[in-house]
Order: sequence, then structure tokens, then C-alpha cells
Amino acid sequence: MKHRMILSVVLGMLVFTGCRKYLEQVPDSTWTDLSTPEKVSRLLGTAYPKSSYITFCEAMSDNVADKGTGAIERVNQDPFFFNDVQNDKEDSPEAYWHACYKAIAAANQALQACDKAGNTAAYSRQRGEALVARAYAHFMLVSFFSKFYDAATAASDPGIPYVTEPETVVFKKYERKTVAYVYEMIEKDLLEGLPLISDDAYAVPRYHFNRAAAYAFATRYYLFKKDYTRVLQYANLVFPNNDIATNMRPWNTTYARMSPAQLWDVYSRASENANLLLSETASIYGRYLGRYRYGLDYAHEINILTFNVTGGRWVYPVYYYGNQDYFVPKLTEYFVKASVNAEIGDPYVMTPLFTTEEVLFNRAEANVYLGNTSAVLQDLNLFASKRINNYAASQHTLTTAKIRSYYGIDDVKGALIQTILDCKRAEFIQEGMRWFDLQRYKLPVTHTTVTGQTIVLTPDDKRRVLQLPQSVISSGIELNPR
Repeated sequence: MKHRMILSVVLGMLVFTGCRKYLEQVPDSTWTDLSTPEKVSRLLGTAYPKSSYITFCEAMSDNVADKGTGAIERVNQDPFFFNDVQNDKEDSPEAYWHACYKAIAAANQALQACDKAGNTAAYSRQRGEALVARAYAHFMLVSFFSKFYDAATAASDPGIPYVTEPETVVFKKYERKTVAYVYEMIEKDLLEGLPLISDDAYAVPRYHFNRAAAYAFATRYYLFKKDYTRVLQYANLVFPNNDIATNMRPWNTTYARMSPAQLWDVYSRASENANLLLSETASIYGRYLGRYRYGLDYAHEINILTFNVTGGRWVYPVYYYGNQDYFVPKLTEYFVKASVNAEIGDPYVMTPLFTTEEVLFNRAEANVYLGNTSAVLQDLNLFASKRINNYAASQHTLTTAKIRSYYGIDDVKGALIQTILDCKRAEFIQEGMRWFDLQRYKLPVTHTTVTGQTIVLTPDDKRRVLQLPQSVISSGIELNPR
């Protein structure tokens, strides 16, 4: 039977890691003394979105249900009903929008400092990180606030402003241009920055775009663009020694012996090999992820986290606070006091932005479309060997025949894609990643309330594109249609 326990968890246990120093202390993006490469590096600590997309992504996905009871917050409730979120605080789309552009501003300021430096070669590492960080923030923005990339329509679909210079005026006018243009600019920054990235630029590389993380980003970018040959190219560079197995989370071995407190402590650590890039995000998600009214319930837990195509059971431990408050202990809150003796402060969640497992899935999916079926099966069986409870190759090895039979799909490619999507759904449960797959494959999402109301998000529904903040109107940017 799946391991289930009732936890009597107090808030203090959820935030027990609150005093740990997760990131180097960095100034904000208005800091102007950038006279050395080291100071530019410190500025680049702010070139990553300090806000989380997980809450609204998870609530829009098919991972959640109306539990009838639980914490009601607009950042969870509005996305469940596919409404524009009426909140601009942490975990909202508007907060994420502003966090991304703040990160972009820091990257642009760092790039300006690199360009003005007398010895530009000494700043090459910083330039590489700034370019890739700028590309990443724009990539996430266009993925949420524009139609998802489709080569057939990208040249006409409105994009988001691609900002390449530090702002020097208030209320500067910006153009959205097109999704195709934004993707071109992302690729330009990414390809220019990748060769400059250096792993020895920082004491703790997992908090910055190190080589593995930058290549992982490239696999996601090219997967979304459907350039599958490039996906393989960069996936192989993430782990050039082909040691991907030793860098995966040990869910059915080491993790299986851990308590929730231990899992919360280790899941987002920089020392966890699976974490390729981590970011500190202002968020209350760690406090409410199992308690939100619209979240994982028993039916979804059984459907997503129990039986699967291997014939075995997923090993992910599922706990609950009460009748319907289900969660997998991954992301927790840490609380930063306003001062040493203060009673107040701010909640944060350390979020894995790129992981070994995503690279594995991206590689497998690319191989499906390139016709490399044996390579796909090799990756899927590697994943299963680390995720199935009491794994036995004789019982749980995947074959095309087994996969086709399980899903009732004759087409091998279609069956393999369904397998990958289901494995990803289980792996990244309560991390918001499912939303990207729903968008990429234009899958409908149906939410049903406890009163019987049904809300359907069709593939062409305008609400699949998040609304821009009302505040952008002053910058001359047109809002998304509703």
C-alpha cells in the first residue's frame, strides 16, 4: 500500500530551515558600484525572478480538484476557475511579471557594466550569465503571457516586450512585437551567452546559471520550439560523461527512508545533484500547498501517483494534514526575519528551476520525434528504476508492446509521448510543471466544483494566455484579449 500518514504538523516544522543562509547576500538592481567583476557577479544574484509561478500553474492544471474545504486565496482560487487573478502579491501572475522584468533590469545593468569595463575579457563570465539570465526571464514571460509557441502562428501572435537596455526614463514605451521575435531574441542571447558560462565563477554555482543549468535551459527552449536535434545536442552536454543516473533524485532508495522534515531539508539543497539551478522566491506556497482548497485530492493522488504503465507503483510518499490536504514533501517555507530581533519578516521558497529529471524527459521526448525508440525506452526504464517501489527489471521494464497495451494506443510515438507526459506529471506534482505540457500539446483541462459546476479550458480558449498587469497600459502595451 502507498505510504500515507496523518501529520500533525505545526507551522514551525514547515519553516524549520528559516534561518539557513541559502544565497549570497546581494544588493538590489539599483546598486551602481560595478567597478569589478566580483561586484557585477553580486548584482547578477538579482538577475533571476524572485517570484514563483508554481501556485497559479498548479491551480490551472489537471492536477487539482475542488476539495470543498481549505484555505481560500485568490492566487489559488482564480486560476482554478480560469479567471484573471485579482491579486498582485506573492505567487500571483502580476508579481511574477514584475519579478521577471526586475531580473531583466539587473541583467541589463550587468551587461552595461561589462561593456563599459576597460578589460572586457575579465568580465566574460559575468557577461555569459547575464545574457542567459536575460533570455530565461523573457522565455518564462512569453510562455505565460503570450500564446504558446506555434511555428504556424508565432510570426503574428503578440509577444512580450524584449528589453535589452537599462531603463533611464519613467514610463518608457514598449512594443510587444511577436512571439517569433521574442524567440529569436531569446535564442540570440542564449547562444551568445552559453560559451561564456563558467562553473568556477561562483562559490555555489547552483544559485547561478552554471554550464549544466544553461544547457538544461537550452533543452527546454528547443523542445518548446520543436527543434529536436538541438534538444539532444544540449542534453548530452548537461552530462558529458553520460552520468545522468547518478545525478537523479534517489526516490526509491535514500529518499524512501527519509521523514517529511528530512525531505523538505534536502529537496531544494544546492548539494542535491538533481538540482541544476535554484532560485530564492518570495512565496507562501510552502505554507499552503497542501491546504489550498483547490489542490491535490484523493482521487487525483490515486490517478497520478499510484498505478502506472510499468505495472508497479510510484514510490513518491504522500502525506495529508486532514481529510483532503494531500502533499508530497518537497518544497517548504523558510522565513526571513526583518531583523535579528523582529517578530515579522517574509516567507520564501527555494525553487528548483532546472533539474536532471527534466533533462532526461526532454531528451526522451526529442528522441520520440527523431524516431530513436530504443533511446526513449532506455531513458524511461532508467527513470522507472529510480521511481518504482521495490523495482524489479523482470517485472517493470517497459517495452513498446507493454506501453501500447497499457494506453490502448496503436501508434508507438503517441504511446511513448503519453508515457513521458504521465511520468513527468508524477515527478513534478505540485511544482507547476504540468501546465507547460498542457500548453505544448493543447490539452483541454476540466475543473469541477463540489456543487457540480464544470469549467472547461479548451485548446483555443483565450484564458490559456495570462493577462498582463493593468499597470502596463501606461507603457503603451496592449492587454491580451478576453
